[in-house]
Amino acid sequence: MGAADAETVRAAVLVLPAGRAVGTRRGSSWSAAAAYPLARRLARAGRGEGLAAHLVRYRFRGWNGGHAHPVADAVWAADEVVRRYGDVPVCLVGVDMGARAALQAAGHPAVASVVAVAPWLPPGEEPDPVRQLAGRHVLLVHGTDDAACDPDTSFRFAERAKKINPDVCRFEVHTDGHGLHHHRPEVFALAADFALGTVCGHALSRPVTDALAAPPPLGLRMPLASGFGGG
Repeated sequence: MGAADAETVRAAVLVLPAGRAVGTRRGSSWSAAAAYPLARRLARAGRGEGLAAHLVRYRFRGWNGGHAHPVADAVWAADEVVRRYGDVPVCLVGVDMGARAALQAAGHPAVASVVAVAPWLPPGEEPDPVRQLAGRHVLLVHGTDDAACDPDTSFRFAERAKKINPDVCRFEVHTDGHGLHHHRPEVFALAADFALGTVCGHALSRPVTDALAAPPPLGLRMPLASGFGGG
């Protein structure tokens, strides 16, 4: 999907699917299929903008402790973007475990922005690093009723990131769960708005610019309005 002619590509988005805490079997085709609609939405939004959209396939379906296999896969994919298209800005868009991988892989020199949807940030572990997010535009979005990945953990992560990087915002999807099924069009529209605004030169929507400008905690608990983006 995305721009087929490398000469026309001016930016890229890499979609990182969900996964498991532990698993050394090959990356799950189910997780890839679940992330495909988001990748397709981003490709459609970037049509005519020179945006190449790619869905990353993992070598292993698990995070696997300190190995952090999906992070290495995300870095490899960003390297591939540079190899194929040259020096173009990259937006990493991750879901669940893929969101954690996107946040950790943000230090890659080609990465300009990150979208983390319902990020898996396991409680009880040492907090994930945030310094690699300096100089990037970062958006987190989380359902307030998420029973699988604690939204308070992503809020605390965003708080730490905001201290070193003003270009961090976080949206809350009220009364929605981990899959964000009730507000999927709005979440997809928000991800597309952020990706096109940060790597394709589009103007960001007013809610996003307001969230980026607002001091914590306001800009990190911004409600995602029903109908955002005409969804």
